[in-house]
Amino acid sequence: MAALQNDAAAKAQAVAHLKFVRMGPRKLRRVADAIRGKSVREALVMLQFAGVFAAEPIEKLVRSAVANAGNNHNMNTDDLYITRITVDGGPGGRFTKRLDPRAQGRAYFKRKRLSHVTVVVGEQPPAKPRKRRAGASVSVKHATTRRPRTTTAASQG
Repeated sequence: MAALQNDAAAKAQAVAHLKFVRMGPRKLRRVADAIRGKSVREALVMLQFAGVFAAEPIEKLVRSAVANAGNNHNMNTDDLYITRITVDGGPGGRFTKRLDPRAQGRAYFKRKRLSHVTVVVGEQPPAKPRKRRAGASVSVKHATTRRPRTTTAASQG
């Protein structure tokens, strides 16, 4: 009986879904691949300072999954890992269409893609090591700092 409780505690995971995000799946997958398998603390720091527009909805989703883990599953929110994160295309042929006027009275379609994102967090790190992907890098925003002006003898006198 105690072994079953330990197995259930080890497999306890919290899930959060984000549906109909008005952003293309490729943009979101780049961020998702960068945080897959990391601890939640490390992932949140990376998302907060990422210079990518797609990092904001994923950061909110990770925070929601952590809140679900604490409130619904009584997990320790300090020691959570992102065990699974998936990004799928949205509905309706995977995009909504908008017209774009072109030359000579023609019109082309702009495809506004939608995405569904699912994040699963758990207390155990993922069993498999995360796979290195080519486009999984997320750059960090560079803070612009002002340099103090250096005063020379010619400028003072």
